[in-house]
Amino acid sequence: MKAGKSNALVKTVLGALFASLCCVATMVIQIPTPTGGFLNLGDAVVILSAWMLGPVYGALAAGLGSALADIFAGYVQYAPATFIIKALMAVCVWFVLHLFSKTADKKLKLSVLFTALGALFAEIVMVSGYLLFEAVILQYGVGAFASVLGNCMQGLAGIVAGTLLTELLRKTKLKEKFLK
Repeated sequence: MKAGKSNALVKTVLGALFASLCCVATMVIQIPTPTGGFLNLGDAVVILSAWMLGPVYGALAAGLGSALADIFAGYVQYAPATFIIKALMAVCVWFVLHLFSKTADKKLKLSVLFTALGALFAEIVMVSGYLLFEAVILQYGVGAFASVLGNCMQGLAGIVAGTLLTELLRKTKLKEKFLK
């Protein structure tokens, strides 16, 4: 088997794994909030999949895993928007990491900053994406702003957990072991 085909197969298998992890992290790991909602660690896996798999496989894993969590949890109306929003989040993270990759590779401490920056942009996409979806598609109008605080809290949790997980795994050189 050629190296290119082997790498595509590995990315496909890892993409399926990350989609599953994203779904499970969204549905099972739920942290209660003072607002009566809960935070989940799905966004941490979205960020991690972008770093590990790149823009295409990472976006597909993030979008599919998150959309499946919506479907399984009974929020089917959100699944198409979630697929697009989470895929865009992964692309944002990858883009920032790719943009600063030469600097981050030379100064490992900067990689934490760039991962957090990519995660911040991704979470801005998430908050604004759901706001737009709820206001326009679900026709909540101004009522869609009610979910902004909860989504911001979710975003903050995603930034912290995603950055920590990515940097921990970066130090283990896990990416280099699986992908060349």
